[in-house]
Amino acid sequence: MAADDLCFLTATELARRMRAKELSAREVVAAHIARVEAVNPAVNAIVTFVPEQAMAAAAAADDALARGEPAGILHGLPVAHKDLVQTKGIRTTLGSPIFRDWVPEEDALVVERLKAAGAITIGKTNTPEFGAGSQTFNPVFGATRNPYDLTKTCGGSSGGAAVALACGMQPIADGSDFGGSLRNPAGYCNVVGFRPTLGRVPRYPLATAFTEMGVEGPMARTVADVALALAAMAGPDPRDPRSLESPGELFLRPLERDFRGVRVAWSRDLGGLPVEPAVTAVLEQQRATFEALGCEVEDASPGLSGADEAFQVIRAWSMAAARRPLLAAHRHEMKDTVIWNVEKGLALTGPEVGEAEMLRTQVFQRMRSFMERYEFLLCPVSQVPPFDIATEYPMVVNGQPMATYIDWMKSCSRVTVTAHPAISVPAGFTADGLPVGLQVVGRYRDDFGVLQLAHAFEAATGFWRRRPAAG
Repeated sequence: MAADDLCFLTATELARRMRAKELSAREVVAAHIARVEAVNPAVNAIVTFVPEQAMAAAAAADDALARGEPAGILHGLPVAHKDLVQTKGIRTTLGSPIFRDWVPEEDALVVERLKAAGAITIGKTNTPEFGAGSQTFNPVFGATRNPYDLTKTCGGSSGGAAVALACGMQPIADGSDFGGSLRNPAGYCNVVGFRPTLGRVPRYPLATAFTEMGVEGPMARTVADVALALAAMAGPDPRDPRSLESPGELFLRPLERDFRGVRVAWSRDLGGLPVEPAVTAVLEQQRATFEALGCEVEDASPGLSGADEAFQVIRAWSMAAARRPLLAAHRHEMKDTVIWNVEKGLALTGPEVGEAEMLRTQVFQRMRSFMERYEFLLCPVSQVPPFDIATEYPMVVNGQPMATYIDWMKSCSRVTVTAHPAISVPAGFTADGLPVGLQVVGRYRDDFGVLQLAHAFEAATGFWRRRPAAG
């Protein structure tokens, strides 16, 4: 098998072949290293690269398997971690000049879990400064380009991860999502990004463990591979007080399911959001796919009034809590949108934060009630197709001006406030060949159900098989 073809095998197939000794971890890691060296200069997805360390880990994995030691579910799979998560002994910049040379002394919990399952670290993936914004660029490494059109953005903030997947530089990835950072870049790069239920993937270290709206989760080229990665990431941990007790092994079950008679809500604009016609045109073609699967598809949108206000306040409060000391000492090294968001948080009053938490609760309860009628909600991931790489964020969406750098992503951030699990799955391409993602939202804590419906849709359409020009 040609090395490039090997790099586009699914993670599930690669792991199976390595456990069966049909492929060695050395072969798999070496092929992906070569792929990074050939493709990454054009897209700038992997920003810190550790090929020697990766090859040493691959050799150790092969030797362990030869000795008869049990292989983890991710045995031998190369992965580059998002540059927001700590990696012991490997530079972690957070996309900020302030941390340009920071080398952590411990791994983040998600990195621990992936390594424990047998994954092999090959580097770090690019992210916007502090993960702020759905456009991946920063002053340390520059911009990451969309492999389907190098003049366009890949989205963010897990943009480097999405591009590395799309280009065959890694078979699985970790990412994080506050307002859409797993879902938006997945949709823009024709891969899969899953925002799990809060607590499904435990997080450590984390400054605000009891009130956090952000999550960490998996990305991959297929839904089955996302489920495989989630099986390694999920499960309780005493360091995260909100971690769920359900073991990760639950996600190793078969994803096949009969969807005949399942009631599904179809929302073109998630309650009146502006959506570019190019996005709507692609998604409307897929309604028939769900009907062909046997779903009862009805036009409906949940009542999400208050979600935008709650998101803005809680995000600003979180930014201020995490970045206030940095603003005081390093204001000159922080981008304007981060400064604005931190200062917005610092100006909040206690009653304003309390009101936002009450709004958040009300949104959750309305969404829970809505999902008693509908098992799934289908809606856009992003309101605009991938835009010009030189544009920091869209100022106008379908004729409506955007007030802030995060307003154009309300199709994701409103779902964030509901706390329900959501996935971005490839849904087709615009007339000029740009990927469009479909967002599948499930009932609270029904992460597995979301994966099942996304898997059925993926099998019926096969959009994930279309490789990018840069790949």
